[in-house]
Amino acid sequence: MEFEVITREGVNSGKIDLPDDVFGVTAKEHVLHEAVRSYLHNQRQGTRSTKGRSEVRASGRKPWRQKGLGRARSGSAASPIWVGGGVAHGPKPYRYRWRLPKKTRRLAVRAALSMKAREGDLKIVESLGVSEPRTKRAVELMKSLGIVDRKCLFVFPAKVDDMVRATNNIPGVRTAVAKDVNAYEVMNSDVVIIDKEAVAHIAEVLGR
Repeated sequence: MEFEVITREGVNSGKIDLPDDVFGVTAKEHVLHEAVRSYLHNQRQGTRSTKGRSEVRASGRKPWRQKGLGRARSGSAASPIWVGGGVAHGPKPYRYRWRLPKKTRRLAVRAALSMKAREGDLKIVESLGVSEPRTKRAVELMKSLGIVDRKCLFVFPAKVDDMVRATNNIPGVRTAVAKDVNAYEVMNSDVVIIDKEAVAHIAEVLGR
């Protein structure tokens, strides 16, 4: 599968052979659905918690006698219907971790990248990066590539601190290392920009 390679100025600089088993895959929708759900589940901390009636600080004595006062009976100041009482059926810490089989995760990433390639939302750039870690330089790069005001995912062979710092203040722009690319980030981007050197890393990880 031949794909056009462009420079940082958006000029055609040749072609590259993309492996069909990574960028030419068609997968069922439920695979992408499961991968996205798994990613979002794993982002949840699950640490929210409320105190029940046995955990709040309250007296253990009965507020008043059961009968004879004309008031509703009550047995504890920790009752959920009392101000300062416990919470009935409130949330407790929960582990939302949801792991997918490795083959399914990789298939989902291959399917997502293939979808972007078919729709024309995939760009392979030679020597992708910025000269200095400034937002201005990242904006200039995006303008030359014609991707301003679009949600972008930049993929590099290794972590590039200058690019991370340059894009931190730009809404909708994210960076990723080739070995850590996931289906959610690809699907959640309008366009995926991959450094030419990162293609081999992606093929090595996803082609196993």
